[in-house]
Amino acid sequence: MRNIFLFIRRYFNFVFFVVLQIAALYILFHYNKFHEAVFSGVANELTGSIGGKYNNVTYYFHLKKTNDALAKENEELRNKLLTNFESPDTTQKLVQDTVPFDTLGHFRKYLYRSARVVNNTVSLPNNTLTINRGEKQGIHKNMGVISPSGVVGVVINTSSNYAVVMSLLHRQSKVYASLKKTGETGQVFWDGNSPLYITLKNIPKSAQVAKGDSVVTSQYASYRFPQGILVGTVMDVVDDKTSSFYTLRLKPATNFFNVQYVTVIENLLKDEQAKLEEETNKINQ
Repeated sequence: MRNIFLFIRRYFNFVFFVVLQIAALYILFHYNKFHEAVFSGVANELTGSIGGKYNNVTYYFHLKKTNDALAKENEELRNKLLTNFESPDTTQKLVQDTVPFDTLGHFRKYLYRSARVVNNTVSLPNNTLTINRGEKQGIHKNMGVISPSGVVGVVINTSSNYAVVMSLLHRQSKVYASLKKTGETGQVFWDGNSPLYITLKNIPKSAQVAKGDSVVTSQYASYRFPQGILVGTVMDVVDDKTSSFYTLRLKPATNFFNVQYVTVIENLLKDEQAKLEEETNKINQ
């Protein structure tokens, strides 16, 4: 306490000046509208700038939580798309034990589950991703996997809480895809060279294709992917003089160098489709 009094005694003039200055400024800004408006503007600008910098810092440390929330929201929105539901073909006997979407008999065909990528390779001949969802979360082999920008690959192995995905940058990866503009269908594969490009083959030369055209999943890929998911964009058209087909070099829609969140697609009608195809093959035989 003695030191406090000594400090006040030593700096009394300065402390008294500061008190008077604060009082004078208060009177000036409180009773003068012009000065009050100027002070409010400067104060708001200053506090806004400080608040913005503080928010940027806290936002950085909450990025993981934000990304998880966005992935969950994307999963919920994808599951509400009408394209995930399908009416059964009344010309065939198709048994479905799930609850109809509505009274018109629409059934859910696709179910989406979000996941986070915990491991990823791009420089190997056969590249894969590991995601933090497995059999306990409903993930099984042969399910399609997409990113927010396009196709990623197919689940090839699962454990209780993790799954391995064969990406498009895998020598055994094969995806049926179509030219979005004209509808011609071919097969997408990777030649094992640059991870920046994939290849679409068996596109007839009668097709009108140009650089920049979009390539999407075709109806023949519906076992794993909904039709219309972006696979890539055409970067180069190779005209093979010895055949009647183009070979297209594509830029993948998914950037495999920084993919962090993906969505796994379950086809709820795959068993019924497989049974129907088997019965149809028996009839044809």
